[in-house]
Amino acid sequence: QVQLVESGGGLVQAGGSLRLSCAASGRTFSSYAMGWFRQAPGKERDFVSAISRNGGTKYYADSVKGRFTISRDNAKNTVYLQMNSLKPEDTAVYHCAASVWHITDSIDRFGSWGQGTQVTVSS
Repeated sequence: QVQLVESGGGLVQAGGSLRLSCAASGRTFSSYAMGWFRQAPGKERDFVSAISRNGGTKYYADSVKGRFTISRDNAKNTVYLQMNSLKPEDTAVYHCAASVWHITDSIDRFGSWGQGTQVTVSS
């Protein structure tokens, strides 16, 4: 298991930017694909982005392509989500997650989860 702690959420106006961070501890960080998911009130947890163990492959949900960028620094055991051109519909709790798969966008393949960080985008 790997322990995950997100940070960087907050309140931002539409069109603004935020960078989320997720710090990992425990077993070797580079052994895990990492992902970001988000959950708005009353809705299911949805896939946002994922990155492979070595950072060479990245997946994005269609709703965030061109606006969000995922990256990782294996030396710092941290994965990031740069969010630009934010929209009110991006408002949600954002969770990072770790998977033993090389890379995946399937929520069922992520076994470790952080508590989440709130992102609120005002119109």
